[in-house]
Amino acid sequence: MKVTVCIGSSCHIKGSRQVVEQLQTLIRDAGLSDKVELGGTFCMGKCQQGVCVMVDDEFFSVTPADTKPFFEGYIKARV
Repeated sequence: MKVTVCIGSSCHIKGSRQVVEQLQTLIRDAGLSDKVELGGTFCMGKCQQGVCVMVDDEFFSVTPADTKPFFEGYIKARV
């Protein structure tokens, strides 16, 4: 599974660094490092929607506050 987080300026201001750091920890702690590829990219073109995250080809808007529930529901549950 490929998870890509936007690290462009708009998403950075909205907390993309915290989202990436939390996802790194959650993936590691769940023992999914060999199954989940976490990466970053610049602008996904949906700057108004918060921190942009793609899981494979599906778009999500994530905040630092909802990163853990997002991980549990959309990443861990699908691996």
